[in-house]
Amino acid sequence: MCPVDSHHHHHAPDSHRGRLTAAFAITTAVLLAQVVGAALTGSLALLVDTVHLLTDAGGLAMALFAARLMERPPSARRTWGYRRAEVIAALAQSGVLLAVGVYVLVEGISRLAAPPAVPGGELVVFGLIGLVGNVAAMAVLAGRRTANLNLRAAFLEVVSDALGSLAVVVAAVVITLTGWQRADVVAGLLIGALILPRALRLLRETVSVLLESSPPGLDLDEVRAHLLKLDHVEDVHDMHASLIATGLPVLSAHVVVGTDCFTDGHAARILDQLQECVAQHFDIAVEHSTFQVEPHTHRAHERAQHV
Repeated sequence: MCPVDSHHHHHAPDSHRGRLTAAFAITTAVLLAQVVGAALTGSLALLVDTVHLLTDAGGLAMALFAARLMERPPSARRTWGYRRAEVIAALAQSGVLLAVGVYVLVEGISRLAAPPAVPGGELVVFGLIGLVGNVAAMAVLAGRRTANLNLRAAFLEVVSDALGSLAVVVAAVVITLTGWQRADVVAGLLIGALILPRALRLLRETVSVLLESSPPGLDLDEVRAHLLKLDHVEDVHDMHASLIATGLPVLSAHVVVGTDCFTDGHAARILDQLQECVAQHFDIAVEHSTFQVEPHTHRAHERAQHV
C-alpha cells in the first residue's frame, strides 16, 4: 500500500523569463552582424545561418511571450491558466525550423552545380561572431534547458545555430586554404541536415501533448494494476491521463469498490489512498488526479447513459 501523506504542494510554474531575455538579446545582436556578413560575402552557408538565426530570434520572442502568458493565474474560463502556451510556442518554433531546413536543402542542391565565389577571410570573421554569440546564448539557457518545452525548444534552436556557425567557420577555412568554393554549399547543406531531425523530434513531442497522449514514462496498465492492489478496490475503468504542460500531468479514472465501503466509511479513505498512490508511487508524480469512487451497481447506470 502506498504511504499516507495528505499534503500536496502545487507551485506556480517558473517561466525563466530572465534567461530567455538574455538569450534573445544576444541572438538579436549576432543576427544584425550576420545580416551584414551575408550581404558582403554572398555565402550560402552564412545566408542560411542568418535565416536560421532569424527564426531563432523569432522563436525566442515567441518563447518570451509564452513565458509571460504562463505566469498569468488561472481563471474561471481558463482553469489551467495559460500553461499550455509553452506547447503552442514550441509547436510554432518546430514548424518554422522545418520550413528553414527544407529551404536549406533545396537551395543548397541548386547551388552545387555552380557555386558562387565566396571570400573566405570575411566569412571566417562573421562565422566566428555567430559562433561566439550562440555559445554565449547556449550558456545562458543550458542550466534550465529541460525545465519545460518552451525552454527546450529555445535551447535546441540556439544549439543548432551554433553548429551552423561552426560549419560556416570550417567552410571559410577550407575556402581560404584550398579555394574549393563548394565547401560553402556543403556547409549550408550540413546546417539543413542538423536542423531537420531536431525540428521533427520537437514537433512530435508537442503534437503528442496537444493530442492529450499519456505522459511519457507513465504506463496506465501499470497504474491500473497497482491501484487494483489497494484494499476494497474491485475494478478500475475509464482511465485517462494527459499532459497539460511540462511538469503538469493529470489523471482521472472510475474506481469500483465494495458496496459496504459507502456505509462503513472506507470510501473516503480509499479516495485518499488512490490520490496518494498516483502522486507518490510512480516516477511521474501525478498530483492533479480525479477519481470517481463508485459501487459495482453503477456500471448499469453508465451503460444506460451511453445507449
